Amino acid sequence: MSRITADDVRKVAELARLALPEDKIATYTGQLERILDYVAHLEAVDTTGVPPTTRAVEVVNVTRDDRVEPTPVREELLDLAPQREGDFFRVPKILGD
Repeated sequence: MSRITADDVRKVAELARLALPEDKIATYTGQLERILDYVAHLEAVDTTGVPPTTRAVEVVNVTRDDRVEPTPVREELLDLAPQREGDFFRVPKILGD
């Protein structure tokens, strides 16, 4: 017996704000049923001793020390600004009083 009904598919589509054509409801019902069967199959796998993870390969940020280093083009960059005020870029005010 199917766990997913056509009404279930219509409800999920409505919640997701998807406009599904009526002739596709049966197709999506079968596809969702197969997905749930696969998930049930995965739930049967013994994962005892396997630590939880969010991805198959761990991603590590490679960072460097945060340090100030003078740049030889500082003045050139400041001179490119439409407006400059000393050692800073002058920008239009965006917040009210």
